[in-house]
Amino acid sequence: MRAIRLARPAYVEESPLQLVQQPDLEPAPLELTIEVEACAVCRTDLQLVEGDIDAHRLPVTPGHQIVGTVAAIGAGVAGWKIGNRAGVGWVAGACEECEFCAAGRENLCTFARFTGWDRDGGFAEQVNVRADFAFPLPDGPTGRQLAPLLCGGVIGYRSLRISGIEPGGRLGLFGFGASASLAIQVAIYWGCEVYVFTRSEAEQRRALELGAVWAGSYGDPAPEQLDAAITFTPVGSVIVQALRALDRGGVVAINAIHLDEIPAFDYDDLWLERQIRSVANYTRRDALEFLDLAVRIPVVTATDGFPLAEANEALAAVKAGSVRGTAVLLMG
Repeated sequence: MRAIRLARPAYVEESPLQLVQQPDLEPAPLELTIEVEACAVCRTDLQLVEGDIDAHRLPVTPGHQIVGTVAAIGAGVAGWKIGNRAGVGWVAGACEECEFCAAGRENLCTFARFTGWDRDGGFAEQVNVRADFAFPLPDGPTGRQLAPLLCGGVIGYRSLRISGIEPGGRLGLFGFGASASLAIQVAIYWGCEVYVFTRSEAEQRRALELGAVWAGSYGDPAPEQLDAAITFTPVGSVIVQALRALDRGGVVAINAIHLDEIPAFDYDDLWLERQIRSVANYTRRDALEFLDLAVRIPVVTATDGFPLAEANEALAAVKAGSVRGTAVLLMG
């Protein structure tokens, strides 16, 4: 099989990802081997490749938004058949024994493992995955359409939940990349008024096309006080802007795995029971709920396709902000 490998983090302009030939995979007990159809590219992949996030192992195959079909089944696996369609996301496994797992908060498991970080991911023609952390997928949509749902979509959905936004509420989205473009569709389905803040005029137009009631830049004042806000950018100063746009009791949910420092701000911006909350990973319940919802709405994904051999170019496009929605590596 062909796979993309990262041996040493470097700026994507230096083409750190290498296409190699490797033996075909075989599943370990309790695992599936999946023949990959498509793998969406996430900004987290870029941060890993460039070293903003410390590597857990090297070399490694990145990629954690994977759609494919079950090619082989390991010993002890139940509920899966050869040829079943399967999705794989960021969370590759949890201990299922710690206090967090016992409380249904496996996203906080101390021993959690992550696809494309601790385990080889989907920038390859095959991937092995724990069977209990793979998700059944519908037959209708293409892999290119489904792949962006498996990280940006799921984590966007959890961000909505963490923000506490209620149906009909006023929601601010700060940054409007792939994850935000999926979250807005759920929020509008719930009847929320959505206000989008982004420097990109193209993203502002896209937000309005998707149903936002207003779109402006980061420095613009919100037309209405917000009940909740989600930040999708790793820039800490944006969190302060979102906080200042909140009504009393509102929550800013931070959708980011890496963030530069948050500048000092007046306590008055936080007072009156406003809150700042981080969003860490997701649970399998989040993923199953969102995938069901995404099919029913249905959530529409805008994608730019790249062949596997152009993984460096796909990451460069993500870095430059030139991707229309989500970059997706296509194995065919």
